[in-house]
Formats: sequence, C-alpha cells, structure tokens
Amino acid sequence: MTNTRLGIWLMLATTLVFAAQDGLSRHLASEYNVIMVVMIRYWFFASFVVAISMRRPGGLRAVARTSQPLFQIFRGVLLFAEICVMVLAFVYLGLVESHAVFAIYPLLVAALSGPVLGERVGWRRWVAIGVGFLGVLLILKPGSGVFSPYAFIPLLSALMFALYGLLTRYAARRDTSATSFFWTGVTGGVGMTAIGIWFWEPMSGQDWVWMGMLCLTGALGHWLLIRCYEVAEAHKVQPFAYFQMVFASIMGVVLFGEVVEWNVALGAAVVVAAGLFALWRERQATD
Repeated sequence: MTNTRLGIWLMLATTLVFAAQDGLSRHLASEYNVIMVVMIRYWFFASFVVAISMRRPGGLRAVARTSQPLFQIFRGVLLFAEICVMVLAFVYLGLVESHAVFAIYPLLVAALSGPVLGERVGWRRWVAIGVGFLGVLLILKPGSGVFSPYAFIPLLSALMFALYGLLTRYAARRDTSATSFFWTGVTGGVGMTAIGIWFWEPMSGQDWVWMGMLCLTGALGHWLLIRCYEVAEAHKVQPFAYFQMVFASIMGVVLFGEVVEWNVALGAAVVVAAGLFALWRERQATD
C-alpha cells in the first residue's frame, strides 16, 4: 500500500539530512583535501551498502550478480567524481549559490533522456528546459564584473548527476535497484580509496567527530530515501526534493555567513519552477 503523506515527510527528512551532509562536507573540505573527505565518506557508505545487501534474499552474492559489471562500475565512478566536484563547489562558492545552480539537474535529465534513453521530449518540456537555463544565466550573471568562472563547477556537477541518473534508469532495464545500489557503493569505496589514499592528511580529534557525523548523515539520508520510495510513488514526492536547496541555503546563511543575492534567489526560483513543470509534463506523458 502507498502512503503519499508519509512519503512526503520522509522526502523532507531526506532533504534535511542531505543538506546537513552538505554543510558538514563544506566545513571539512575547507580544512582538508576534498578527495580525502569524500574517500572517508565512501568507506562508511560502502559498508552501509554491503550491510543492507547482506540482508536481502539470497545475500550478497545474489545482490551483486549483474550482466553489465563494466557499465555498473562506470556509474559508480561517475557518481563519486560528481560528489568530489560538488563538494569543491561548496568550498569555492558556498552552499547557496552551488545549490541554486545544481537545481538545473532535473531539466538536464529531461534534455538528455532523448539521446541517452531514446525517450521523446515534447516541445513544452523543451521550453521548460530553455527557461531553466535562463534562470541559471541569471544566477551566473555572465558578462558582469562579479562573474566567477567557479560558478561552472556546480553546473558540471549537475550535468554529471543528470547523466548518472539516466544511466541508473538504463541499468534498471536489466538489474534491480538493489544491485545498482550495491555497485554504486562498492565501486565508490574502492575507487575513492585507490585515489584518496595518496591525499591523506592528519585530522584533529574534533574534526573526526564532524567526519563521523558526515558518514552517519550519508547512511541515514540514503535509508530515508529508500523508505520514501518504498511507501510512495516517486513522481508524487520528487518535487519536494527541491527543499534540499532551501535547507542548505539556510545553513549557508546561518552557519557560514553566506549572502543570498537577488539574482541567485530569482534565478533559483525560475529554475525550480521550470523543473517542477518538466516533472509534471513527464508525469502527464507517462499516464
């Protein structure tokens, strides 16, 4: 049975936890190497994924079985690379502007669903995509004296995350969500360790506490998201995922002294409105 109201509350809780994770990532990555921070985060995430997989019917071997291992590995690599890019954006731009630009990713999913998955994108969604990019231009203010090339970092992250989402849809044609989840965590854990171990830095005792909280929020956020999709249909709760930008922006202002510029607020509103319209049109097309 579905419970949309519970699903909405779970999605809101998920976005709050992930926003806290972003704040912790911003703090730690400003003190230590980004790659090392993401590596330690993945150690805990990979352990969480393995523990969840072992509880599935058939155990770890059944969950890990796939006919497309190289494809699954590529998905995992793409995701941990995207996380590194986004955390770097937090360091250079802060939470507010990074999330404002990253909000374009649902529109990038719609734009790339044609060439990647062969799905048809109608003219209304193309208009929404165009409006969304105008919102991003408003945020970035190209040509102005205050324009920073660092603003393209979260845009790259959004593009990578959109591609990851589409490849996850493609993988679902032959693998279960549990299998894809397993390969995402394990590939990230192994890959980030192979790269991140060369960037190891000593960490203070207090920052190990923050790191522990970062790992816990990652596991809790994914657990909440899994529960959310178990009790409610994805299209009914997905619009509430935008609250992560709201929560992260509040943390950026309150905890890190960031300022919400008028162009960022207006551009983010345009992007979110266009994204919600694209989600609605996608739902209408699948009915």
